[in-house]
Formats: sequence, structure tokens, C-alpha cells
Amino acid sequence: MNAEIIAVGSELLLGQIANTNAKFLSKELASIGINVYFHTVVGDNRNRLKEAVEVAKQRSQVIILTGGLGPTKDDLTKETIAEIVQKPLILDERSFQSIQTFFEKMNRPMTDNNKKQAYVLADSEVLPNDTGMAPGMVFTKKDVTYMLLPGPPSEMEPMFQKYGKRSLLKRLNDLQTIESRVLRFFGIGEAALEKEIEDLIDHQMNPTIAPLAADGEVTLRLTAKHADPTRRKEMLDRVEKRILLRVGSYFYGYGETTVMQEMANVLNKKKKKIAVAESLTGGLFQEELTSIPGASEWFQGGIVSYTNDVKTDVLGVQKRTINTFGAVSEQCAVEMAENVRTMMKADIGISFTGVAGPSPSEGKNPGTVYIGISIKGEVPKAYEYHLFGDRQAVRIRAVKTGAWKILKRCKGMNNQ
Repeated sequence: MNAEIIAVGSELLLGQIANTNAKFLSKELASIGINVYFHTVVGDNRNRLKEAVEVAKQRSQVIILTGGLGPTKDDLTKETIAEIVQKPLILDERSFQSIQTFFEKMNRPMTDNNKKQAYVLADSEVLPNDTGMAPGMVFTKKDVTYMLLPGPPSEMEPMFQKYGKRSLLKRLNDLQTIESRVLRFFGIGEAALEKEIEDLIDHQMNPTIAPLAADGEVTLRLTAKHADPTRRKEMLDRVEKRILLRVGSYFYGYGETTVMQEMANVLNKKKKKIAVAESLTGGLFQEELTSIPGASEWFQGGIVSYTNDVKTDVLGVQKRTINTFGAVSEQCAVEMAENVRTMMKADIGISFTGVAGPSPSEGKNPGTVYIGISIKGEVPKAYEYHLFGDRQAVRIRAVKTGAWKILKRCKGMNNQ
């Protein structure tokens, strides 16, 4: 069974609000084995909405519409669907009573146009609105099921979870639940990763493999479809194993995790403390660190040494290092990392210096970044990178790259 989601509302097209309903519904539908192949957004216009539904009828067995069920004249969704399926709108007494009760509880007079919200398609299954006024409805004609839901997420989400999903499940003849697994990679571009597993993508059927580039990293979404959850897991495990045999050195985690979160996890597991010295990133690395609950377990502290004076007078970088090699240099990054580690009595020190842009500095182009790493008992080292993007993109990618380097280094450490 294939579904299509049509969001109705001119405010969506104007960018006044985001279409979070489509994201929510796609995830919910996937969990019960219904494929979503199209998202459509249409304004509050009867003719354009009718055109969108007529197109959807040709390619989808389920059409879910959100929005346009309110009391005003531009709320036209159920009127348009009534015209398409040739069914009249009738007053649902239970919904009307619920609307009246709502206004009584609010101690507000009910205007006449609010009665409009209680009208539903004749012979449709009415979906109660426990958190608002306009009911939803489900109606099937010629093997196409129409589901009409309110636009506000606070009303739509509970209505679908409590009533809408159950209604669709009754209409499914052969339930095959979809299960997805997201693999996250860093240090390899989307094109390079895809090239490594190109044959797997070309021959994908079930599970499917979908690459997606994020900011400085790549994700692969593996999706398996089978009624048996054990078989789904086996299918996903098998394709994951084949992928990681080729690009496993870039893999860092599953699902909605981040490189920073995984770095924090391994620091906590290894019982290692980290300290940070930042110039280029201006405290961004430390901000990301302290946004993670429990950061005090592994984060000692840090210094934002944005100027050369702070690098020398506070952080203890030698003036001759800056005079000879510059603040944007491997040598400066090494001293920053080593000094902050010893000052903060940490196991690991990391530093960031470079040129975020938009102009060159010390003869080095924007995107030139040095990340220093000092680990207790080891020789400190700095890594040179040439990152692309605007000023903020360079800073963000530098932070992620630093977390990735610490993550990789820590995985080889012994616990204390």
C-alpha cells in the first residue's frame, strides 16, 4: 500500500511555518508498512487542491490530507474532497456537541462559523479530536482511502496515533512492517562512500540503501520490509556487515547520534578527561561538549585564546613560536593542546587554530585549519586540514573533525 501526504495551507508555501506534519506521518506510516512516495503542499485554493488530489489518486492507495478543516472560508479541504468523491457533508452531532462543550469550558461565545467544523463526509469514519475541535475522517472509494486530519500538530499527532493508525491497519490486507537503520560515517564524502558500495546500491531490493549527505558527514539509511521482526533484523544485519567490511573505518554510530556524542561516550567509558584550547572555533567545541548531559564527568575546562596575547600570556604558547611560525601553524596548535592539557590536569588536550575567513590570514587561505592533540604519555601532534564552506561552515566542520580525531584515538586507549 502506497501513501501520499498533501499538506494544505498557504502559510506553508509562504514559509511562515514548517511542514512538520509530513515528517511525523511518514515515520508513523513506515512503522506499519505503508510506503510514502510523495509529499505535496498546496495553498488554500479549491482548484489547485482538486488538481493535487486528482494526481495523487492515480499513484497512491492512501491520500492523507492535513489542514483546511477549520471554521473560516479558506478552510476548503473537506468541501473539495466531498466534491471529488461525490458525497455530501453532514453534521456529526457528537463532534458538534464536543465543540459546544469546548466553548462552554472556555467561557466564550461560539460563533456560527464554528459549526462548520462539525461537518463530515457522509458514510465516513469520524476520527474524534481529543485536543481540539475539528474532527478527522476516513473514507474509501474505488480502492483509494482518503484521510483528513487537522493541521495543528498538537491536534493531528494524537488523532493519528489514537485513531488514524488503527483505521489504516484495518484496511491493510498483508501487513509487512518497515524497519530502518541509520549508519553514520565521518571522514569520507558522499560520492566516495557511494563509489565504495556502488554495486550494493545498484542491486538493492530489500533491504534498500539510501545515502544522504549531512554537514561534513554521510548517513546510510537501510530499510527492510518483512512481517517478522526477527527476519527484518537479520536482513539489516547482513547488509550492514557487507557495507562495514568496505567503509567501516569511517563508521561512528547509529541513528540520531553525533560525532561529539560518540566522543563523549568513549571518554566516559575510558574514564579520560579532556581540556580544550580554541582560537579558530571561539568556544564552539566547548559549547558542543557542555550541551551533552554529564559533561562534568570528562570535561575539565578550556580556554578561548582568540588573540596572540592570550595564547602567550594565558595559555603559555612561546612568543618565538608565533613569531617564527605564526598563530595559524602546526607548531602553535601543538603547544596549545599540550599546554591546556597540563594546565587543566587532563588526560587529553585538543586545540583549534586556523583561518575561518572570509579573508586570508598569515598568508594562509580561508579553510586552513590545524587541530592539535596532546595525550598524556604520548608525543603531541597537529593535523592540517583544508575545509570548505563559509566562515561558520569551516568552524562547524573543524569541531566535528576534532571530535572525530579524539574518538578514533580514544578507541585505541586502555582504561585507567
